[in-house]
Amino acid sequence: MEVNKGKGGSIGLSYPMLTSSNYTTWAVKMKVFMQAQGVWITMEPSDPKAAIKDKTDKVAMEMLYQGIPEDVLLSLVEKKTAKDLSEMIKTIHQGANRVKKARIQTLKSEFENLSMKYNENIDDFHMRLNGLVMNIRALGEDMVESYVVKKLLRAVPSRFLHITATIEQFGNLDTMTVEEAVGSLKAHEERVKGKPEIGETQLMLTEEEWAKRENNDGKLLLTREEWQKCNNTERSTGLKSRGNSNKNKIKCFNCNVYGHFTAECRKPK
Repeated sequence: MEVNKGKGGSIGLSYPMLTSSNYTTWAVKMKVFMQAQGVWITMEPSDPKAAIKDKTDKVAMEMLYQGIPEDVLLSLVEKKTAKDLSEMIKTIHQGANRVKKARIQTLKSEFENLSMKYNENIDDFHMRLNGLVMNIRALGEDMVESYVVKKLLRAVPSRFLHITATIEQFGNLDTMTVEEAVGSLKAHEERVKGKPEIGETQLMLTEEEWAKRENNDGKLLLTREEWQKCNNTERSTGLKSRGNSNKNKIKCFNCNVYGHFTAECRKPK
């Protein structure tokens, strides 16, 4: 909503304009503006049997008319109350019940298939996820917060595996909000920025391999990083030994001994 000063210092209010694709956000904004002006009671009266004051209803209709484009306005002129006008706008943009149910199913299917792209950051993915949830809820479908949180943890890439496992193990997903989960994921994202990622194949070991690296008390004899360093050394040593075995048939012309080239001979020429 914008505040515009007219002639003589009078104040005029400009409300958001409805388009073919922004009904959900438009309806949210209009609700807040109408609550601020004290006319939301025309939409949700505290007492359904109580009569709505005519002036209050007219103010609510005025606010709605200011946010409706002319091509839509012509199909709504017959509505006599703000509530009827609002319901008609909702029906036009969300469709009848059958269409609305089909739309809900489409959005829920999109929600279930949603996943975070590898190069996408948490903030951008949260916006995509939240946009879907808002559209589903705007159609009257209940989306429990814990359900959205669990979906969020399932949809992030494997580089968040450690933090998601920690959240699931030590956090209470039934009471956790999406914002809290996003905050934990963002903190992890900031910590790992700039650090080279280790390939998953280097991190995954079989139970037997880990058992070989544990003593009788179940404590690791080597950390994972130390083991990787030793493993790389073993591989390079193995390659050298295989290379040496290929020289067994090579005869040095300097010392007449097999196993190395003349250029590698350490005996005096």
